[in-house]
Amino acid sequence: MRQEDIWDAETAQRYDTPGTGMFAPEVLGPAVDRLAGLAGDGRALEFAIGTGRVAVPLAERGVPVTGIELSPAMIAQLRAKADEATIPVVVGDMATATAPGKYTLVYLIYNTISNLLTQAEQVACFRNAARHLSPGGRFVIELWVPELRELPPGRQATVRHSEPGYIGLYTYDVLRQHVVSHHFRFSEGRQAELFRSPHRYIWPAELDLMAQLAGMELETRHADWAGAEFTAESRSHVSVYRVPPAASKL
Repeated sequence: MRQEDIWDAETAQRYDTPGTGMFAPEVLGPAVDRLAGLAGDGRALEFAIGTGRVAVPLAERGVPVTGIELSPAMIAQLRAKADEATIPVVVGDMATATAPGKYTLVYLIYNTISNLLTQAEQVACFRNAARHLSPGGRFVIELWVPELRELPPGRQATVRHSEPGYIGLYTYDVLRQHVVSHHFRFSEGRQAELFRSPHRYIWPAELDLMAQLAGMELETRHADWAGAEFTAESRSHVSVYRVPPAASKL
């Protein structure tokens, strides 16, 4: 499954769910608030900007936002909300593509760094973020915590979420740190719709080492955008890495 094939026109058209799911105010609001505070008076760059779920409200807050996005279909969906002058986008891979200028904030949210399927690509993503940041700038990662403690011996799958009409199932390849997320949506009939995407899961400590290799250091880590304490029971985290003020660019 190539990322270009996963994030196609059909997926892009269904991605936005205004007011619900990851677009719900209680989900989106704290993320935008935190990112706006971290950007301050500077510019922000979103890796894998997608349809602009976060970039559009962040730009409306007065933060200049630029994006990098691999999927033309997702960019087309974004263009229905904001033109190129409002939110410019570079078409390319977040591990290698370059946007013009320097930024006080680069952010990569909603588990998207795990779409890079090798450790080398993920390290390259950190280094790409560092290249775009001004001294003292920050790189923000939002990512889920691998749920291997819920994987019984001999089993290869866990149920991530279940509600009427939806089941989210993860299947693991622990040797390669790979997981495929399977999203089943169904009604009262016998047929179900399936969406799948592959990922490479990353432990928080591994992320910290990637940051060190890119010349950054961990500044804060919380369990959510509102600043809840990160504990051994947290299912996700928001980690903020910083380029030292006097650091040279990699």
